Amino acid sequence: MGLVFRLLWLCNVFLEGARCQGVYAPPTVRIVHSGHACNIDEERYSERVYTIREGETLELQCLVTGHPRPQIRWTKTAGSVSDRFADSTLFNETLRIGRIHRHQGGRYYCKADNGLGSPAIKSIRVDVYYLDDPVITVHQSIGEAKEQFYYERTVFLRCVANSNPPVRYSWRRGRDLLSQGSDTGVEIYEPFFTQGETKILKLKNLRPQDYANYTCVSSVRNVCGIADKSARFNLSNRTVSPSIKLLMEEPLVVNPGETVTLVCVTSGGEPPPTLTWTRNVGAELPRRSILKGGNLTIRAISVDDGGPYSCVATNNVGNPAKKSATILVRGLRKGRFWITPDPYHNDDNIQIGREVKISCQVEATPPEELEFSWLKNGRSLRSSERMVITHTDTDVSPGTTNLDIIDLKFTDFGTYTCVAALRNGGIPEISIDVNISSTTVPPELSVPRGRSHLLALEGETVDLQCLVSGKPKPIILWSLVDKEGASAAMPDGSVQMESYDGVLRIVNVTREMTGVYRCQTSQYNGFNVKPREALIQLVVQFPPTVEPMYMEIRQGLGRAFSLSCHLLRAHPARLLHYEWKLGTRLLTMGQLSDERDDTDYHVRALNREGYGEYTCDITNEAGSGRCTFLVTGKAYAPEFYYDTYSALWQNRPRVYGFKLQWTQMEPSAVDRIVAYRLGIKQMGHSRWWEQEIPMEGSIQKGELLTYNLTELIKPESYLVRLTPITRYGEGDATERIITYSAPINPHLREFQCGFEDESVCLFTQDKSDEFDWTHHSAAIRDTKYTPNTGPSTDRTGSKQGFYMYIETSRPRLQGDKARLLTPTFNVGSKNSYGAPTPNPSYCFAFYYHMYGKHIGTLNVFLRQKAQAATDTAIWSLSGNQGDRWRQAKVNIHPTTTFQMVMEGVRGPGIEGDIAIDDVTIEEGECKDPPPNNLRSLAPPASLHIWQLSITLTLSLIGHWR
Repeated sequence: MGLVFRLLWLCNVFLEGARCQGVYAPPTVRIVHSGHACNIDEERYSERVYTIREGETLELQCLVTGHPRPQIRWTKTAGSVSDRFADSTLFNETLRIGRIHRHQGGRYYCKADNGLGSPAIKSIRVDVYYLDDPVITVHQSIGEAKEQFYYERTVFLRCVANSNPPVRYSWRRGRDLLSQGSDTGVEIYEPFFTQGETKILKLKNLRPQDYANYTCVSSVRNVCGIADKSARFNLSNRTVSPSIKLLMEEPLVVNPGETVTLVCVTSGGEPPPTLTWTRNVGAELPRRSILKGGNLTIRAISVDDGGPYSCVATNNVGNPAKKSATILVRGLRKGRFWITPDPYHNDDNIQIGREVKISCQVEATPPEELEFSWLKNGRSLRSSERMVITHTDTDVSPGTTNLDIIDLKFTDFGTYTCVAALRNGGIPEISIDVNISSTTVPPELSVPRGRSHLLALEGETVDLQCLVSGKPKPIILWSLVDKEGASAAMPDGSVQMESYDGVLRIVNVTREMTGVYRCQTSQYNGFNVKPREALIQLVVQFPPTVEPMYMEIRQGLGRAFSLSCHLLRAHPARLLHYEWKLGTRLLTMGQLSDERDDTDYHVRALNREGYGEYTCDITNEAGSGRCTFLVTGKAYAPEFYYDTYSALWQNRPRVYGFKLQWTQMEPSAVDRIVAYRLGIKQMGHSRWWEQEIPMEGSIQKGELLTYNLTELIKPESYLVRLTPITRYGEGDATERIITYSAPINPHLREFQCGFEDESVCLFTQDKSDEFDWTHHSAAIRDTKYTPNTGPSTDRTGSKQGFYMYIETSRPRLQGDKARLLTPTFNVGSKNSYGAPTPNPSYCFAFYYHMYGKHIGTLNVFLRQKAQAATDTAIWSLSGNQGDRWRQAKVNIHPTTTFQMVMEGVRGPGIEGDIAIDDVTIEEGECKDPPPNNLRSLAPPASLHIWQLSITLTLSLIGHWR
């Protein structure tokens, strides 16, 4: 399988101030993108802006370098808001947003971090383009609004369309285009206060010819392929803003369960208005509602459906018309009572000869229909001198009725009933019974013995109980008391909780529920006296919380190490015991002192029996908390080196190799790594080929290890797995997919270049030209991109593939030249006798793309280097050749060391991008050569196998020997 090569980068030679970092390097990052870029702004060269049409798919890819391989995270910042898209550790992670919306535009950040130096951050601004349908609205001048648009009135037609980039408007009257100054009765202007977002057409003193069809065309000038949109309005002498009326009572009072229909009709408006119904404050219409024209029908109406509803009429003339109606759903709710002992004496008891007030309160809809009546022992009770019945104003507060019993007598004892009803019926009445007798006494509140201080284990169900006596028994209100004695939020988030039996049950109690709880009597459904209250202390016990919950420790044999378990919190926090175990074997035990909140276990020299799972249990009355340590001799995972330059090469026809390189994470943490288990399989297959790579000596941190994979028969994708092996056994494995990259082959017998590497096959830019060729891929199209010129893919049809092109946008001028030079080749072929071959022949071939109405010229020169370099023109082509790749071939006969020169000449405009791809030089005459003149155009030729192989962008798989 080849030899094992190891390279140790000496710290004191290569990295001043660094400590054995080897090939470790901080991250770098760049963002590439694919999809439908459609930026046309040529002025924003300095800012990375990616323009996309709304509804298209956005793909942003974060490409990183650095060792170890950095982790990638995407974030988006819009204003002051930051939205995290991913916290993924995937490499080359692609952020994909399908059917992008306008609100998803903004600046996207890619952050790469591998723990070395500062994280690398790059950003790109995504600009989403869109154009909504325009809307025409019609208004008269303020103070002149009439029912109709008649002569000698000024009318404004305003066109509005939301767009990005800014929209431009044009107006037509019938078929005639209106422009400023074309008609003295028409003015077209953009008001300052709208910042160019609207265009207003002003018709001064309406004339007969002004009654016509008007069309507003909104345009973003076909940016991103967004077509123009238009709106139409017919202005006539009947044009008028909408008016409506409601055919119903106001308010509309209904009973629950009824079907209600709100009727809204237009009383004017041209064109005919559109009617809609809405609920106030942005609430949605009831689910059971049916909207048909101006009729809103609500079936089986409920109390929650009550409230105001609005009918809105719009016809884009003037302001919308709006009328509102209120639906009142009859109902009675919250019937309560309270007894007030003699209000004139400071006494909580009911006594003969004193005054007693019984109050009853009910919430009613509508409140004006509320009626009260009183019964005593089931018989109607009327107001008298000793029994005074009064009612409060329902408009001021919920309906309340009071029965004042003056000079209480023994015969007044009995059951008093407050009856609440609605005047128009249809709703069941509410009856509230209040018993007044010699046994009616104010409430008393107490906590059962031994229940004022409760202990509970976390997770249990606990009952807090307050005993209440008195007749009648009031509702008990529970609240949580803070340190200042004020009420705090209860476990369910409410301020108070009601209890009718005096018990507050808390299910699944947690440590956060520890505190002081207050129970107190309410004033309603009982006596209106000073509340009685009591306090209960709840203490929730919980097992110790410790750290670390889990930790893996990697150690070599014979080494010393310590384990530490730290107590964070516990209740009770005293009398804490600890136990250390290895598996099930007890190592040591003891009790934590009040001064210490941790316990340690020391191993002086690790042996094989010392590997395993160590546990430390810290225990109190409520349970235990456990620290777990897994002590292992497994080696850490290898760290593949991704930044290898041209890692794949071609050994011979259809046989490939790959230089696999890696460093070892923390090699000194465990025993010496004696070998690596190398596994490789073809992607999509299940069979693995495996072998061991022996290691001699100790591996240093940051040392770059190399192994040559050979005999890879096919240039396909391979999955490689690398596992370190120590005396302990196999360590953590790492996998990666190795990818094919086009070989750089500067040898003359067969030179091929698809520009897939950043090195561009050792091509160089001529320093004497006006500008440079650009290394490019459709997947990383930048803001300089100009529509209607240049290729949308590389020569093979791949958006991921690369090519070279000339960017002819500003500041380029007509006639500017960009010259690209191949590597230098030596003419050194020999015949069968070993003598040099005179005037050897070579076939120079390449693909070109010349699309755009401003295409200039593509020239090819043979530069031979003697005492002075001379350029000989061998091929030339000018003008638009269509949106496709074509191949050119030409025979060359150099007599000395030579280079090929590719010269692109800028045409008269920005739509003149010229591109080249798949340049080859092959020994021998061209097969099926085209006519050899400067204006020749080579027909498409079939691809050679070696030509096809350099265009593949794949990862390798093959036969393993």
